[in-house]
Amino acid sequence: MSGIYIHIPFCKQACHYCDFHFSTSLNKKDEMVLALAKEIEMRKIEFQDEIVETIYFGGGTPSILEISDLKLLIDTVYQNYKVVENPEITVEANPDDLTENRIIELSKNKVNRLSIGIQSFFEDDLKLMNRAHNAEEAKKCLETATQYFDNISIDLIYGIPQMSNEKWLQNIETALSFGVPHISSYALTVEPKTALHSFIQKGIIPQPDDEVAQEHFHLLVDKLLENGFVHYELSNFGKENYFSKNNSSYWLGKKYIGIGPSAHSYDGKNRGWNVSNNSLYIKSIQENKLPIEIETLTKTDRYNEYIMTGLRTIWGVSLARVEQEFGKNYLEYLNQQASKFIEDHLLFVDDNVLRTTKKGKFLSDGIASDLFLLNLE
Repeated sequence: MSGIYIHIPFCKQACHYCDFHFSTSLNKKDEMVLALAKEIEMRKIEFQDEIVETIYFGGGTPSILEISDLKLLIDTVYQNYKVVENPEITVEANPDDLTENRIIELSKNKVNRLSIGIQSFFEDDLKLMNRAHNAEEAKKCLETATQYFDNISIDLIYGIPQMSNEKWLQNIETALSFGVPHISSYALTVEPKTALHSFIQKGIIPQPDDEVAQEHFHLLVDKLLENGFVHYELSNFGKENYFSKNNSSYWLGKKYIGIGPSAHSYDGKNRGWNVSNNSLYIKSIQENKLPIEIETLTKTDRYNEYIMTGLRTIWGVSLARVEQEFGKNYLEYLNQQASKFIEDHLLFVDDNVLRTTKKGKFLSDGIASDLFLLNLE
């Protein structure tokens, strides 16, 4: 089973914290949609023996597209690939795009999952992040969306400067009041060359505090576990049967094709990424060339990726798999590196699987980097 990710590189405006590839000009939208459809067709050979179980529209802001654009792209996948009977088809959306009519139109097509970028239910947070929607739109769209869609995920951001624990808990409570079955939540991170980075350097906004973010993270984990969510990946919480199949496939090392500018692909051995430039992307596709760079992963690269993704999830890192797939010397190295984290109660081994403890979860990326190796080949 595998997945197709389709990158829609357009947004109404730039969020202050975002460093993804997108454009705020819609001039090339129609050309882009045709190029995306053509790339889907050009790459079918890569999935001749695969069955597609997820189609994911990410961005950018996929909800900026017309329903007819989304339908064309979904139909193109169906025409060129083997697709399971009931695939998970997700569209990322912003609240300001989700009018009742738009939600109804989406629900009448094959889309069966919405991922809504709420980020916060507070006006001052949304202004600080330069989100295109306001707090009222955030609540209104969820009231409507939950009437037509059963499978909804929302994004929330914690660790925002000057956000108190009480305010963060209110955000979580508001999210829970809509009964959504999936929440993705991330710490506000300051990426270079973003507006947020510039404001912090100029002293307009204070630097996010790691200790505050860690506190917010633990409040989130406790609150969502109390409410029947499973913390199945560092940033993702789902009710039973509502884990994101698309995201889970990344963490479980399944194959996926990334369509569109800046989209990444993985076939089990090679990682590819498309050019991050809309004009160059469209021009290449029109000339029947795939604008992709490919890197063949070494055994060490694959080991490091497995450690990183494994520690972030409830599935952990299987010590038997490390030995079987990478060899005894990798397993010995992993056991040796992990021992100090086990002593500090940040990692534990259960049933021959290495996992993070509750205390170690927030630190899992840092712990993983200490378990990486540079080269054993």
